[in-house]
Amino acid sequence: MPDPNPNALDFLLTRRSRPAKTLQAPAPDRAQLRPLLQAAARTPDHGKLEPWRFIVIEKPAMARLAEIAQRRGEALGLDADQITKGRSQFDQGHLAVAVIESPKPSEKIPALEQTYSAGAVCLALLNAALSAGWGANWLSGWPSHDRTFMREAFALADHERIAGLIHIATETSTPPDRPRPDLDTITSWMPE
Repeated sequence: MPDPNPNALDFLLTRRSRPAKTLQAPAPDRAQLRPLLQAAARTPDHGKLEPWRFIVIEKPAMARLAEIAQRRGEALGLDADQITKGRSQFDQGHLAVAVIESPKPSEKIPALEQTYSAGAVCLALLNAALSAGWGANWLSGWPSHDRTFMREAFALADHERIAGLIHIATETSTPPDRPRPDLDTITSWMPE
């Protein structure tokens, strides 16, 4: 018989991201963040390649990232609303962890499986932060997909990319639950 952990299952059945714009100080300090990063690093990783790494963005670095997003948006010819949206997570951010997909050469492990692992790290970090009582949100946005932004902001190598920016701080309000998928619509059973 399985050894259930009803508290963990209840958390997973009721978890809800907190909108990043509703997060406020304080954010976790380095000692509080370390166990969350350790939990995320326990993500499934076929071949034990660790095809991801963390860059912790503390409050003082947010202004620099917002300025880089502003410059890149202008250089790309984006409209003012797109630029504002691209920089706002940094303008409003208190602490975020950039999860960097950093695939490793492997004849055995396909690159796509390494991408899946990086995405799983994002979700694991998000859930670790929420379960520790912090407000947290997984964001991306156009800057996360812009190669020049990746290089200027984080000095990423050409083979690396941003899997997600996990914002973590104190929640100001609990958002209402949103509609969830109809399980019967998205599930099929193969009995034979």
